[in-house]
Amino acid sequence: MPVISEPTDFNEEELYVDLRATFGIPLFLKCEGFNFAGSIKLKAAAEMLRSAEQEGALKPGSILVESSSGNLGVALSMIAASRGYRFLCVTDTRCNLPTRRLMEALGSTVHVIDKPALHGGFLGARLAHVRALCASDDRYLWLNQYANPNNWKAHYRTTAPAIARRFPQLDVLFVGAGTTGTLMGCARWFWQWRRRVRIVAVDAAGSVTFGGKPGRRLIPGLGTSVRPSLLDESYVNEVVHVGEAETIRACRRLAGRGFLFGGSTGTVVSGASDWLARHPERPLTAVAIAPDLGERYLDTVYQAGWPHDALSDEAGVRAGSDAVFQWV
Repeated sequence: MPVISEPTDFNEEELYVDLRATFGIPLFLKCEGFNFAGSIKLKAAAEMLRSAEQEGALKPGSILVESSSGNLGVALSMIAASRGYRFLCVTDTRCNLPTRRLMEALGSTVHVIDKPALHGGFLGARLAHVRALCASDDRYLWLNQYANPNNWKAHYRTTAPAIARRFPQLDVLFVGAGTTGTLMGCARWFWQWRRRVRIVAVDAAGSVTFGGKPGRRLIPGLGTSVRPSLLDESYVNEVVHVGEAETIRACRRLAGRGFLFGGSTGTVVSGASDWLARHPERPLTAVAIAPDLGERYLDTVYQAGWPHDALSDEAGVRAGSDAVFQWV
């Protein structure tokens, strides 16, 4: 076992789950949650911060600031604590309470946005808040995961080549789309080195990332209400959209076999399962990337009665909501 001095020194890169026993499909799940940040976002956080340090953007008294639905905020909180930086995370009410508490436990300040913007939803409101902070005080340094090329470069450098080494005959790769950093890094690498690999992006229903109509999303992680500037669709072969009911079914099915994964992972697995069911013509070597683990979702995805209870707490719940989530 390694002996480390900083939390970024450890990140399990070679763990895969064979989902044939659980889902009856030929799919290997690359687990990215086994590090001290608990998610794949550690890679992007470390790469963006490393670049800022090398470029001299971090000065005495600098305060890191970032908009995050949760996992990147935790990763930056961990690295900031390790290196002695101050960090402020701007999130919104969909961020899981355990995630917010974890960031605060690591010494970060958390601002929670409780009202979506008229155009751009919660993400638009979060970005406006970050811009206002930066305009008010030049100590704030915004890494901007939505436009920072080091976000995708982290996965071009690490995630994609690791998958290629383990699966040299890979046919199809399923990647969830949030900021699209993981998607773009992997897609660019395989486009350059293994063009035969099919890249399938998995997005949440209600996301506008690939031009869809905006809709309510309760599970943080995948999907956006503002199209990420990192996205270049020319590298993506197909897009699969997954509803939140399907995400939660997939998460609970995995948990029923002892694998507790997060909401983003449930979305990717559900989308990959649907795609593979529609392409049974030949045996395929398929990999999906699991961004996170499930402990932070115990009060939401794994809570009995959720999301019906969450929807019922909102004023003016549409009658159609029960039809959408009648599996509860």
